[in-house]
Amino acid sequence: MDFRTYMNVALDEAGAAGARGEVPVGAVVAGPEGVIAQAGNRTRELHDPTAHAEVLAIRAACVALGQERLTGYDLYVTLEPCPMCAAAISNARIARLYYGAADPKSGGVAQGPRVFNHPQCHHAPEVYDGIDAQRSETLLKAFFANRR
Repeated sequence: MDFRTYMNVALDEAGAAGARGEVPVGAVVAGPEGVIAQAGNRTRELHDPTAHAEVLAIRAACVALGQERLTGYDLYVTLEPCPMCAAAISNARIARLYYGAADPKSGGVAQGPRVFNHPQCHHAPEVYDGIDAQRSETLLKAFFANRR
């Protein structure tokens, strides 16, 4: 599988999140053995402001692997991670972050606080942005247009 295949899985998770009434963001943790965990946003469903797709996928991957660090694993997410998720990515020691759409309002990687560039950040993954950004943006715009 290549990075676009994993992003397709993340996009499927985002679509499912949107269908549940959640902001359509999806995430996948992958490694040499393939997909380890995948998730979509569940903040409303779980009544949990930390239940972002990235955090849920990281938690599930750690449980599946029986470890608290994901050294050597990649995270694919449809939207630029927020500062909370960027901190979780750093703490999990994710090797590479691939994301789709930029998030000028709430992003924490290339926008806003730029968590990985902060001197107190203990680990910064390699970052690749713009992967299937248009598809991610289309999901998000359609979701919010239907809410108005």
